[in-house]
Amino acid sequence: MTKWNEQRAARADRISAGQAYADGKMVPAGRLTEFFETVIRSGDRVCIEGDNQKQADLLAKALANVAPERIHDLHMVQSGVVLPEHLDLFDKGIARRLDFSYSGPQSARIARMLFGGQIELGAVHTYLELFARYFIDLTPNVALIAAVSADREGNLYTGPNTEDTPTVVEATSFKDGLVIAQVGEIVDRVPRVDIPGDLVHFVVDAKAPFYVEPLFTRDPAAVTETQILTAMLAIKGLYAPYGVKRLNHGIGFSTAAIELLLPTYGEALGLRGKICSHFALNPHPTLIPAIEAGWVEQIHCFGSEVGMEDYVAARSDVFFTGPDGSLRSNRAFCQTAGLYACDMFIGSTLQIDLAGHSSTVTTSRIAGFGGAPNMGSDPHGRRHPSAPWLQAGAEADSTSPAPLRRGRKLVVQIGETFGDKNVPLFVEQLDALALAQKLGLDLAPVMVYGDDVTHIVTEEGIANLLLCRTVDEREQAIRGVAGYTDIGRQRDRKMVERLRERRIIQRPEDLGINPLDADRSLLAARSIKDLMLASGGLYKPPSRFRNW
Repeated sequence: MTKWNEQRAARADRISAGQAYADGKMVPAGRLTEFFETVIRSGDRVCIEGDNQKQADLLAKALANVAPERIHDLHMVQSGVVLPEHLDLFDKGIARRLDFSYSGPQSARIARMLFGGQIELGAVHTYLELFARYFIDLTPNVALIAAVSADREGNLYTGPNTEDTPTVVEATSFKDGLVIAQVGEIVDRVPRVDIPGDLVHFVVDAKAPFYVEPLFTRDPAAVTETQILTAMLAIKGLYAPYGVKRLNHGIGFSTAAIELLLPTYGEALGLRGKICSHFALNPHPTLIPAIEAGWVEQIHCFGSEVGMEDYVAARSDVFFTGPDGSLRSNRAFCQTAGLYACDMFIGSTLQIDLAGHSSTVTTSRIAGFGGAPNMGSDPHGRRHPSAPWLQAGAEADSTSPAPLRRGRKLVVQIGETFGDKNVPLFVEQLDALALAQKLGLDLAPVMVYGDDVTHIVTEEGIANLLLCRTVDEREQAIRGVAGYTDIGRQRDRKMVERLRERRIIQRPEDLGINPLDADRSLLAARSIKDLMLASGGLYKPPSRFRNW
């Protein structure tokens, strides 16, 4: 006879076993490792909440201390591999298989461990892709999450960094998995119920805030004149002619420069109200001057940013906030907004090949992709028109009848021809291909595929790949903005000039931009202190960014 509630019964057994270490739902931090050895089973799929910023650090440390002979062969399914403990699990034999999206500070170590055979790789996912698989074939048996506070019933308040929490809890708890939360404090009543207590099975009072990384803070003092030039090119050569209002910015200095030029260079071009009004974006401190100058109408956030809490609370017309003034972020919703509701993604990468494929994965570092493949892709399911989308679609396809012609999302890669340590941005072949060969992967970890990329911006100019009609034209357009890299020096000069005549390539002078005007005086803020002053003192920069 078929049983239809075995998973629910198995969870009940885990909860019953865990009660030996708990007072109601409350588990003392000092007994966490013993508790985990009781409620987690070898071979479980486990999600440790490791987001871009928010980390269930106490739970990660405790899990890394379980006895491998008791708990082993775990399958980790988490968006961010950020803390050393996330990889200690594999070093100690506690975990075996990994599906993830982003690794950031652990990118060099994870590369060594993959090549060394210590980690069995499932896939490097986009955020939305991994979240989707939580509901199909990678549903966690156990979710270890983080929140700001909880009450005795287990209701959770996540504060501004809600991030992945609702998605992870939904997938786990409603499929009879176990949800364990660390919180900064236990309170009589949470300020806002972000996760209902009936979805949370155990709570650990860490008596301290969870670890948060200021991932999206860019010091204006580090913005270079070359980055200012590429920002000028982007504003005048892309944002203005397409009239881009709804967009997502990457987190690099090139897009930070754009944000800092909006109230100055953008204002001089008469573009306020015509571009950059609606964002899917973390609360970037470098956007403060543009917000204060009235450029930005609305921002929906993936997560928060350290020090921006008071500023966000004071600008509720711009941000999504709760009755308590705290930001309500949600990575899954914001990724979806960036995929379907935005007309442009503009971001940076480490390598671009001659087909326009790009990746942040190299043979020595596997940083993952995060949300870039969602932001930086043309969603075929989109059905609502907008002027930038229709214009880009007409450039890509000039022959189909207009009512049947799909628009195109603008996907822009912006960067300098030579990056850190004079490493060229443009390459004959992505390191991702060599990595796939070494690891025997069926699919190379490409971040943004070339057929999604519409424009490339460097200090040499803008290459509009939408207007290219042949593979040769596309290759020469890319070579034409590759500068003095090996790729750039091998350009067909006559063909590049013909592409320039057709405005497929636009140099700074073609747009009326004098590179000598790319000066730091154009920045609306030139230091972190300037950003703090522009916010009226509401922005509280992390101590490591304070130099006054």
